[in-house]
Amino acid sequence: MHSKLKSSASSLKLCIVITSLLLNFMSCTTKDTESFSFVQLCDTQLGMGGYKHDIATFKQAVSQINELNTDFVVIYGDLVNDAADSTYIEFKNIMKGLKTTCYVAAGNHDVGNIPNDSTLRFYRNTIGKDYYDFKHKNNAFVVINTQLLKVDVENESKKHYNWFKNTLKTQKEEQHAVFVIGHYPLFTESPNEEEHYFNLPVDKRKEILELFKNNNVSAYLSGHTHKLTINNFEGIQLVSGEATSKNLDDRPLGFRQWEVSKDTITHTFVNLKSTDHLDPLK
Repeated sequence: MHSKLKSSASSLKLCIVITSLLLNFMSCTTKDTESFSFVQLCDTQLGMGGYKHDIATFKQAVSQINELNTDFVVIYGDLVNDAADSTYIEFKNIMKGLKTTCYVAAGNHDVGNIPNDSTLRFYRNTIGKDYYDFKHKNNAFVVINTQLLKVDVENESKKHYNWFKNTLKTQKEEQHAVFVIGHYPLFTESPNEEEHYFNLPVDKRKEILELFKNNNVSAYLSGHTHKLTINNFEGIQLVSGEATSKNLDDRPLGFRQWEVSKDTITHTFVNLKSTDHLDPLK
């Protein structure tokens, strides 16, 4: 009788250990997240809506962002309409006014619709890396160059895509929830839509969506559409935000503020106030 009780006690103890390990495994799929916020600022594109106008609206966005308690800002490509020393100097001078960290992604107006050695070198020397990653409070942010996905650039596209896949894999192994940041949206209405100016090629899009599903990607944020475009793919949020330069729909100019907590990821629109009080030449 004593040995049976001992055996039962051992079995119970083993069950408790196994259950504890399973619960621990399930709770550690991704690391716990501290609450934080960041800004999605799209298509400052100095020169698209009128050069003086876009300088004023970018300055206004910086002013309003500085009033927020936000952890950092990401600018989602098309920093300027025409990539040149003078326009990038203007862009960087305004960006320096932000009182929080700012990250940028490359857009088609920054590196060209068909990037080449010259346009990529100019961007990298003037602005910085066109693809990279950073972490914030147990979340990983992976910034990609969508022009290297939109078209096949010799010696660049393959290198970029391999980096992208390996980076997502690493973040998954390190149990980070992942936000991917680019300029082009993957699609605008349906994952199966044909390729057009505002999306990525079908085959590449399908590969990327599979990568997202398999690597803890929570959201893909982009610009380029100059209008609000919201989609959801199997629980992954895909959002292209409004621009500060010019929108192609009836929505006002502005940016999006994202709030991230352990259980939720939400975003709200912040409308730009009037820029009449700003002198765009200053």
